[in-house]
Amino acid sequence: MAKHTTYLMSEDARAQAEFYVHALGGEVLSVMTHGQLPEAKEELKDKVVNLSMIAGGINFLMSDSVFEPIIRGNAINLCLEFATESEAREAFGKLAEGGYVKHPLEPAFWGALFGHIQDKYGVMWMITAAGPTA
Repeated sequence: MAKHTTYLMSEDARAQAEFYVHALGGEVLSVMTHGQLPEAKEELKDKVVNLSMIAGGINFLMSDSVFEPIIRGNAINLCLEFATESEAREAFGKLAEGGYVKHPLEPAFWGALFGHIQDKYGVMWMITAAGPTA
């Protein structure tokens, strides 16, 4: 059986990780830079080769993309389902800071609260709350 881990490539992994920790709660667990690798190129020494964090109770891995540019797209969305409306609204508001609200957080036709965001780093988030929306 496979285990899923979200791995995000970033233009600035440290800043992006701190943004998610602020928005969702959690912590950065470890950061390894290219400078810690043998024979690292001088221009890459401060770039993140691997960052581990927990945000919103979810494990994430991240890295600075140093070998190819980041291309923002819409093919993958991270979906977070919260137990309460207040938790969903708090996360939605924080993730939307500096980003773009594609669909406001509001009751959906299927009965759940639903919203869709592209954050300031280009990552797509679907936020839901399964509980009562009142």
